[in-house]
Amino acid sequence: MKNTSNNKNKSVVKSDNSEIEKAKSHIIVEIIEYIPNSVVSKTIIKKLTGNVSVMSFDTGEGLSEKISPFDTFVQIIEGKANIVINKVSNLLHTGQGIIIPAHAANLIMPNGRFKMISTVIKSGYE
Repeated sequence: MKNTSNNKNKSVVKSDNSEIEKAKSHIIVEIIEYIPNSVVSKTIIKKLTGNVSVMSFDTGEGLSEKISPFDTFVQIIEGKANIVINKVSNLLHTGQGIIIPAHAANLIMPNGRFKMISTVIKSGYE
């Protein structure tokens, strides 16, 4: 995970990969906090066939361009963000989601503070 900031003093923080407690109700937007100048990730569930994570992005933070071999569903749960897929920008607001197709160049551009859920689907690519 890499931030898109040019400031070398900014950091990227990744939380532990332990899953959240099963069979218990969670307010997803509250299980992760903003950390100044950082991107934070928390694993909700991780399996061989895919994973679900919640992420928070402080103002000015994003993820650099990457290509994943798997489909990824991204949903904004607080704030708004630009999700760029194959050089096409999609401004998503709270409650909106988008599927990033496998093998598509994509990046997440900051648009203020925001939180999102990322669901990576690995099955079907065997």
